[in-house]
Amino acid sequence: MAILSAEGALGSVPIGDFHTEAGGVIDDVTIAYRRWGELQVAADGATNIILVEHALTGDPDAADWWGALIGPGKALDTERWCVICTNVIGGCNGSTGPASPHPDDGKAWGSRFPAVSIRDQVHAEHRFLRELGVGHVHAVIGGSMGGARTLEWTLLYPGSLDAACVIAVSARASAWQIGIQSAQISAITRDPDWHGGDYYDVCEGPVTGLAAARRIAHLTYRGEMELDERFGTTPQQGEDPLGTHRRPDQRFAVDSYLDYQGLKLVQRFDAGAYVALTEALNRHDIGRCRGGLNKALYSSKVPTMVIGVDTDILYPYHQQEHLSRNLGNLLGMHKLVSPVGHDAFLTEDRQMDRLLRRFISLANDGAEPTDGFGHDPEGEWII
Repeated sequence: MAILSAEGALGSVPIGDFHTEAGGVIDDVTIAYRRWGELQVAADGATNIILVEHALTGDPDAADWWGALIGPGKALDTERWCVICTNVIGGCNGSTGPASPHPDDGKAWGSRFPAVSIRDQVHAEHRFLRELGVGHVHAVIGGSMGGARTLEWTLLYPGSLDAACVIAVSARASAWQIGIQSAQISAITRDPDWHGGDYYDVCEGPVTGLAAARRIAHLTYRGEMELDERFGTTPQQGEDPLGTHRRPDQRFAVDSYLDYQGLKLVQRFDAGAYVALTEALNRHDIGRCRGGLNKALYSSKVPTMVIGVDTDILYPYHQQEHLSRNLGNLLGMHKLVSPVGHDAFLTEDRQMDRLLRRFISLANDGAEPTDGFGHDPEGEWII
């Protein structure tokens, strides 16, 4: 068993050359990760690992973006569980991706980086665990792109986990999702500073295109009701979007908000990784080569909880209902009620705390969950 990185610290594990399902090869791959809690391994190889899967522009620091849920006494109790979060292959937060140096010349992979799929992400993560000497985890939990990875875990490596929690995702990318995600890719690749993906030694990169892609994406992450309640038709302070001519420096408040979201992403994320991971979401289809969606879902025997958001525009709630109707071993179907939309699984801490406690309890022995002090915090569950 390999020695894990210090608690909360960024660690990395080399997994060697990686072959994608489409036939590409990525040389000398490294997978980055963080962990919280102490690893425990039983005589039969079972562990107390809970693997948390991040979303598209997430990172391995799950204790930051899910800070209300990971830690001592919290839903993912690090006094009981060893919580591990990796950075996906193709990402830009420590794992090998388009911005990483190519072993042949030390320059960024750029356009040489092969397309990866959700299955590739899971295969790479499985190899990462194997390199650590881990053959089994207690549970896999993920939302959005992380939910797609969680679903694939149940089908690719069903013997390697005891339970799964799939949040705010579908069994495959819908035509609408592919369309909206391809529009984001187009915004980046049409930026003159994209340079075919080989901008790393040329310029700062397609920052305008990446910011535009984030604006498009963020409108699918948040709820229509939430945005209208927050901004409505209010002008940005000190600006007048109702003048005689349209001017880009005269904005509605919501425009300023979206500009801010784009700027934040540009400062922390690589455009090449954004394209690679968005393309992976476009390729998401658990029914491919498995006889179709329903047959694939029914074949899954891993106990799986499904969580959806009632106002989700990106992955509408009916898609989680489809999962719940067809999964071969359903632990439960639960609804987050929130005006926030898709991002509710990241913002509705109180509801997510309840649901993850319930998931852990059902995955163990079916006992009713508690709030950490021995009693049910709400008295009922949203089912």
